Amino acid sequence: MHTPHATRRLPRLGLALAVAVPLVLGGLAFADGSLLKSPQGKGETERNASGTGTPAATTPTRNRASSGEDGGRVTPSSSSSGSGVTTVSIVGSPTVATGSQTVVTSTAAATLPRYTLLAWNDLGMHCVDGKDYSIMSILPPYNNLHAQLIDRQSGKQVTSGVTLSYESLRDPSGSINTFSAGKTNFWQYVKALYGGSPAPDRGLNLSNPAVSNPTPSSRPAAMSFNTVWRWYEAEGLPILPYDDTLTTAGYTKNYYPMVKVVAKNSTGTVLASTQTVLPVSDEMTCVGCHASNSNRDAARPPVRGWANFTANPEKDWKKNVLRLHDDKHANDPVYQAALLKLQPAASGGLALRADQGTPTLCSSCHGSNALNSPGFTVTVNGRAVKISAFTSAMHTLHGKVKDPVKQVALDTIGNRDSCYQCHPGAVTKCLRGAMSDTPNLDCQSCHGNMGAVGKSTRVGWLQQPNCQSCHHDGKRETVAVTDVTTGALRAVTDTRFATEPNKPATGYSLFRFSVGHGKNQCEACHGSTHAEYSSKNQAWASSHDNDLLQSKAIQGYAGTLTECSVCHTSVPLTTNGGPHGLHTIGQAWVNAHGDRVESSGASACKSCHGADYRGTALSQVKVAKTFSHDGRQYALAAGTQVGCYTCHNGPKGD
Repeated sequence: MHTPHATRRLPRLGLALAVAVPLVLGGLAFADGSLLKSPQGKGETERNASGTGTPAATTPTRNRASSGEDGGRVTPSSSSSGSGVTTVSIVGSPTVATGSQTVVTSTAAATLPRYTLLAWNDLGMHCVDGKDYSIMSILPPYNNLHAQLIDRQSGKQVTSGVTLSYESLRDPSGSINTFSAGKTNFWQYVKALYGGSPAPDRGLNLSNPAVSNPTPSSRPAAMSFNTVWRWYEAEGLPILPYDDTLTTAGYTKNYYPMVKVVAKNSTGTVLASTQTVLPVSDEMTCVGCHASNSNRDAARPPVRGWANFTANPEKDWKKNVLRLHDDKHANDPVYQAALLKLQPAASGGLALRADQGTPTLCSSCHGSNALNSPGFTVTVNGRAVKISAFTSAMHTLHGKVKDPVKQVALDTIGNRDSCYQCHPGAVTKCLRGAMSDTPNLDCQSCHGNMGAVGKSTRVGWLQQPNCQSCHHDGKRETVAVTDVTTGALRAVTDTRFATEPNKPATGYSLFRFSVGHGKNQCEACHGSTHAEYSSKNQAWASSHDNDLLQSKAIQGYAGTLTECSVCHTSVPLTTNGGPHGLHTIGQAWVNAHGDRVESSGASACKSCHGADYRGTALSQVKVAKTFSHDGRQYALAAGTQVGCYTCHNGPKGD
């Protein structure tokens, strides 16, 4: 299905997992020789642009009872400090990882830099076919890096007069990824597959084909400013999940390579820098069913027999896939018409075409919004037939396939095991963010089962779950769909935690294109889709924890950016002007909240602190903190859900 057009050129229709990649309408040539183009206009990326953000209007929320953080169930115990001040220790929920119990206090504004730089990848995981592109391709190496620079004195974005760049960064384990050419044969086949001719270690860019961004390396590379989305960007970075360490088994895998982003002024002075992850995985486990002589129940041998290409397991399963595809549609006139439409024509079938040196891009025939492909419409017996969209074809077909271990249809498996058969994965852990350890929350909780995702009426990569289906009316649901078989989302009226409507196109509402407080991107503070910043583990243990490093460096602990001082030199005292209508966080609010609640009431506090005012997950302290109030000090342990009963006897208590 062709991507709908907005009034301006559609932005990147991102790819998470393993089916497509985030590209924009604009310049992808497919195997039939066609070249899709989009109108060039105000949406084009520019090196510099003017404009600053202004704080967004937000829904009011007031809190008398908060001790200045965000919430948990508590058990107080008091002790004397010996200085006339009583210290009250609040014990947090034992289910929350606390890391060190060192008290974290706000750093004096004077010691913090003037600028804060936030960078993020647009999706929790991008995927690549792997090392070999000579047989077929589902998607190319393609990653997106976004960034916003904030002037803490004004609290607004800096959108002109600065330059931003990115470069490779060694992670705490010592892993670094500075090149891709030589780790894959992608550049040998990119013209035949995608119609582009980027130089080695340069990527495709379907947002602006004139710009071919390089693989992150030790040499800083420029980012450009996108006037539509108000972020600095580097599109189509061809990074791979193989770092620079070469062993006898090949290059060492690291699914979470790091990059450093640097902002400089016009004189070259560094204003700010940060570090973020460009996640990428080759963990598409097609080999589990399609390797020669494996799992005959899931994938019977092709008519031509198994490829038995033992010299290269990746080529082996890809050859088998093409042979099975030819077998399945051997007598289908629609398939025959599609084969003839490919250039060069594949009248003998896709497998033979690959043997003759021309690989197949799946989205040439099967449309993909993420890959900008409209797919093929062919004429058979005088009738125009539209070939199914790639996401529909894949999910519908494989939903009926048996899991090779459990031996039940994938569509009937109600957890991540079914999705992780193809999407990364048991090792990669694509779904690894703040929600990943929530009991009973799985891929199907938000997307529905494979049958729902594969519906022919579903618009792939635009018709996606939204935040408000779970986060609404002070609640935090663990299931967004009302029916797992249809994928219908829960409809709510509360917009406090909602994605923006009609972003990126009319009728759709996606987290990765939405903005919030100060017109900053939601992902800038929350982290990218499927990898939202988590506070569950404050300690770095492996490359899987590279996601934590930016938020820890910026605010002192891992998790959603909640400290007002991240963006404000002088933190404004507000009852409802913060993100999602939040009040000011910190000691200043502890001092002021009583008067604010007395004048405005406490009902708005329920959105975060609960209907019983005893705190919820939305008012949870992520790391241990101390505050003082009415001559007492309150030591809040990590995991404390702050409410009116944390420090006094309910919303009307003293």
